[in-house]
Amino acid sequence: MATTYKTLRTDDVVSTRSLLHEAIPITGSIISGTYSDENVKNYSHGMFQSVYDYPFLSSSANHIFDITLGYASNSTLSGTSARTQQDKKINLYTQMAQVLMGFDFTGSVQQFDEDGDLSAGGTKLKECVFVNFARLLTKDEIKKGTFTLKFGASASFASASAKTEFNSLMTIQDTDAATSFKVNSPAGEYAILFGTGSTMPANTKVGLLFYQAGIAVLSGSIFTTYGVKGDGASGSMSMSGSNDFNSFLTGASIQNTANAIRHRMYDLSFNNTTELNSTVYFCRANNRDFNYSANPTYLTASKIRVKEGVTDPPVSYITTVGLYSPDNELLATAKLSEPLKKDPTNELTLRVRLDY
Repeated sequence: MATTYKTLRTDDVVSTRSLLHEAIPITGSIISGTYSDENVKNYSHGMFQSVYDYPFLSSSANHIFDITLGYASNSTLSGTSARTQQDKKINLYTQMAQVLMGFDFTGSVQQFDEDGDLSAGGTKLKECVFVNFARLLTKDEIKKGTFTLKFGASASFASASAKTEFNSLMTIQDTDAATSFKVNSPAGEYAILFGTGSTMPANTKVGLLFYQAGIAVLSGSIFTTYGVKGDGASGSMSMSGSNDFNSFLTGASIQNTANAIRHRMYDLSFNNTTELNSTVYFCRANNRDFNYSANPTYLTASKIRVKEGVTDPPVSYITTVGLYSPDNELLATAKLSEPLKKDPTNELTLRVRLDY
């Protein structure tokens, strides 16, 4: 008997979940000015800037990340005197805190906390730099324990070409994040970023990394306490002692401050994660199944072309497997690399996998 459809049993279907990882190395020269900042896009609203791996007007340019900054309304930097873009900086901080930290029981936005302890009394990060990575790079999330960001921390600066600011480096990593991440964020899992360098004690807490959101929150202490400074007025890398991060936040635009910070980035790398869900269908052709074909070319003048004599057993060649709904609606097809001979003397099991 010719079999056209065969119902899959429960034990013929297996679902699996796999995590795939890809290394994402981003050289600091791309971030800090390989293309004379032609790969950096600024906007008329002036609230953030976007960094690409190629001049952003090119059709082959890929978005790497957005960078911005802000401070809390109760920060010591907030005041009634003239502050460049103060409302925007406060609004940016509040928006990022709302999305990443959520609200407390009173309905107030929770501030970023140095050690992830949201209870009252913890050290709050009230002045922050936000690096929002493109989904193209992070995929489903950043893999825990793989994030590394290096800043040029040298106090000397000769010229943009000399790159003396990179004579001393500060390394920021999500050390031990695979086993010590936090889950008290509405945006998913996050961990503490630790910094190490000649200007700071080892494993100093310098920020937070949100894995599913793909956002790094860097504490202003990196730039105020540990010597990474710059010229906020021009966005240059001048290491004049008076140009610390606080003067950036109060006296420079977001664009110029982002330029100065970006020019200090020496290297950046992490591994992304792609969650691959698969369903495997074991399509079994028993000895009595699928020995005939409905293909019009199977017959010539009412005779089976692949049989030489009347007494020869029926035979077919399987080239395609179709998966159908209960209403016999074709949902997916799988093509074999070469035809498989099927007759009453053999049985076949074809493994069809759907990834999504």
